Amino acid sequence: MEKILEVKNLKTYYSTDNGTARAVDGVSFSLGRNRTLGIVGESGCGKSVTALSIMRLVPMPPGYFAGGEIFWKGSDLLKISEDEMRKLRGNEIAMIFQEPMSSLNPVYTCGNQIVEQILLHQDLSGKEAKGLAVEMLRHVGIPNPSERFEAYPHELSGGMRQRVMIAMALSCNPALLIADEPTTALDVTVQAQILELIGKLQADTGMSVILITHDFGVIAELCEDVLVMYASKVVEEGRVSQIFSDPLHPYTKGLLKSIPRIGSKQQRLNVIEGNVPSATRLPDGCRFANRCPLADELCRKVEPQLEEYNPGHKAACWKIHA
Repeated sequence: MEKILEVKNLKTYYSTDNGTARAVDGVSFSLGRNRTLGIVGESGCGKSVTALSIMRLVPMPPGYFAGGEIFWKGSDLLKISEDEMRKLRGNEIAMIFQEPMSSLNPVYTCGNQIVEQILLHQDLSGKEAKGLAVEMLRHVGIPNPSERFEAYPHELSGGMRQRVMIAMALSCNPALLIADEPTTALDVTVQAQILELIGKLQADTGMSVILITHDFGVIAELCEDVLVMYASKVVEEGRVSQIFSDPLHPYTKGLLKSIPRIGSKQQRLNVIEGNVPSATRLPDGCRFANRCPLADELCRKVEPQLEEYNPGHKAACWKIHA
């Protein structure tokens, strides 16, 4: 499988009044061409900061890269100039954010914002860029795209705004689309439409997708590969079929057990007791040890590393098959 993105031992930290927050602490993974990778985990586990690190959108200060490499088609994104990164961002690598109202400029029409993106990266006239923008709005399922081109963000529904964001992200035909919880603020019907749209657009264009979510249902529907993150680290990775049929890490098992099931007579949902450790006070051993029913003294003192237990299926735990 040809790799277009390879992240190696990425460390993205923040300087805070309470000390150094290790938001992403040694994350490694790769992504193949025309593959969909899901990154799943609780809020605050480092999913979004991983995406912002790839895009080089981490605010500096207080953020900084403490180590690691991000290879895009052979070049380390952490070492290229800001001008070079600006040419890639939005062109070869695009991103959809979870709240379109905070990503779209309220004083410009939706169409003009797409045109601006096109003119920045493509050698087209203003008229050609407008024609492409209208076509992209039609492509993402917005009715009357010529009229919607002139609409301001506040005049559209949440689902329509998210479609505008997708149209903008895809306007330059990127090789990689990063979708950071793209359906979080939408109702379930619109969520299904947006997820179906992303899947269809990937099939049409052959782009690779990183989908960030806390919803295993979304992972099951769209993704082929999965990273499970906890407290700034990857604790398990594998193909979707492996994660759902044979989860290895106690945290992954806990997340899957907490999903409500239709027809279940169970009165209460399963929960994972305890709290996620603070990014400024991460423990020496396994970061899940304070919540894990299997943890012992080894778990609390020595941090486990990702090991492969089945082809393509890795986990970081001392208690697997114990």
